[in-house]
Formats: sequence, structure tokens, C-alpha cells
Amino acid sequence: MKRYLAWFGTGLLAAALAGCGSTGGQGSTAAGYPLTVKNCGVDVELNRAPSRAMIVNSAPLQYLSSLGVLDRLGSRAGKFPPEYYSKQTLAAVGEVPSLTDRLGSDGHLKISTEAIIAQDPDLLLGLPEGVTRESLAAAGIPVLLEPSFCPEGVQDPGYETIYSQMRLYGKVFGRQAKAEEAITDLRKRIQTVEAGLPAQKGRKVAVLWPYRGEGTVGAYGDQSMATPQLETLGAHNVFADVDKRVFEVSMEELLGRDPDAIVLLHTDGTDQEIKQALLDIPGAKDLRAVKNDAITVQLFNFTEPPTPLVLDGLERLATYFKGK
Repeated sequence: MKRYLAWFGTGLLAAALAGCGSTGGQGSTAAGYPLTVKNCGVDVELNRAPSRAMIVNSAPLQYLSSLGVLDRLGSRAGKFPPEYYSKQTLAAVGEVPSLTDRLGSDGHLKISTEAIIAQDPDLLLGLPEGVTRESLAAAGIPVLLEPSFCPEGVQDPGYETIYSQMRLYGKVFGRQAKAEEAITDLRKRIQTVEAGLPAQKGRKVAVLWPYRGEGTVGAYGDQSMATPQLETLGAHNVFADVDKRVFEVSMEELLGRDPDAIVLLHTDGTDQEIKQALLDIPGAKDLRAVKNDAITVQLFNFTEPPTPLVLDGLERLATYFKGK
């Protein structure tokens, strides 16, 4: 499981609300409940709009903020880096009772099934390690995951994945119109970035996850959001030919691809600590990006998984590349 640390963004594990497939409502109430959505190949039923949901990952929080439903959270667990959110969102999150922010050495949230059940949430956004969908279903707690965190992952992730997620959140929480407004805003932000791209194109970039203290790195391939994010910037993911989301890569392989620039993702630590984790690997100083000091560090959810936070990361990378 350690090698999938990055699957659980900001050290919180799986994030919430998904739709690994199509969605559909059932029932005859005006609000559209009971509602059934397809998630990771499983039918998830909700009898009513969630009013005491539990969130265990930072990634989906921006969806809830965009839809104005942060007041529907009844509890939370994990860490929510302030760099991701507005003051208003952070203030709202601060009002939600926190069970724990304890993470293991692997960056995974440590919380038991019993602790979750004791909160009696009407929806769990995410699935911590060691907790199963079946055990929660037995207690009447529905679970929703991000598509990227489904066992089969998501094929060809991109901005449409984000729009689909926003619509699903809107459907589950009864905020469909608000979801469409949020999607329109996201599309405008992408257009603004594309209009302001620097003249240079074709930059080769590697998006990496340094396993601190282990002397290895993970790389993000074709099935990660890193690839479409870089394409928007006119850059090329040097691992776009690998049909995986994240995988361990040797320094020899990285040297062979020799990227012009490197983006380092992380969930905890200073920029210098994250850079040093890469530099400590034998051979790293021979990389073109290292020699040219073309390394930037950003928090995990600014690139993965597909959420509105990816747009914040896109804007940050656009600013960085303009200065290079």
C-alpha cells in the first residue's frame, strides 16, 4: 500500500464523492430522493440529501465549498492544508468537529471503523485504509470515492472528470444549478491560462513523488491528472507513455528521460525538504532540471486527483513556467 501513498492526497487517504461510472436517480420525491449513484462499480443508495456527512480527505472539499454545502459536514478526519482553501472555507471547516489528524509514517490516515460508525454519518466521503465499504454498509453508512481511488482507477482523466464530479456532488446534495455555475467558472479559468501561455512550447516535464528517506521516487503517468495539466501548459509529461497513474521509477530511467523541468508533489514538509529528498538520490544532480534549477514543489492536490484544486495548481505552474 505504501507505493500508493499519493493515491490518498494530502496524507488523508481517499477523498470523497465520486462516480466511477454513470449516475442515476430513483424515487419520486420532488428533491430526487431516494437517489442511487454508481460508484466504483457499486450502486450507492442515499435516502435523503446528506446533512451530517463525514469527510476524510482534503481533495473534495473544494467541491463542497463551490456548492455551498460545507454546513452539511458533521465530522472530519485528517489534515486540511490551509494553502488549498480560502479563509471562508477554512473557517467553515474549522467549525466541523475533528476526530483525528493522526497519520502513519506512510502518510495514511489512522482511524478505525468503530470510530467512524460512532459518528453515525449519513455519507462517508472516502475510505481510510483498513476500513471496508462492506463493514460500513452493515451499519447503514454509504461510501463514495473519487474515481481515481476506485480499484480500477479512471481511464483518461481530465477536466471532464472534474466537471462530472461537480455534477455528481450537485446531484447528491441537491445543488445542480450551482454545480453548472461552478463548471462555467472552471472552464473560464482554463481559457485564461491558455490565453496567457508563454511563447516557449514543448517543455519536457516529470511530475514526481519523492519517497522521503527511502531514496526512491514515484512518477505520474498517462492515467494521472498530471498529463492533461501539463498539456494545457504546452508541456509534455515525459512519462505520458506509461499507462499508469503513479509508479516507482529508478534514477536511471529518470536520467534517460532527462526532463527540462521537474514538479515535485508532497503532502507534508518544506519545499527544501522535498527537493532534498530528490537530490539525495545518487545520480539526481546529473539531471538537466537539477543543473538548471528548474524544480518546483507543490502540494499533492494541486495536481492529483482530478478536483477543482487542479485549476489552482494549473495557475501556479503557469506562473512558474513564465518565469523560466
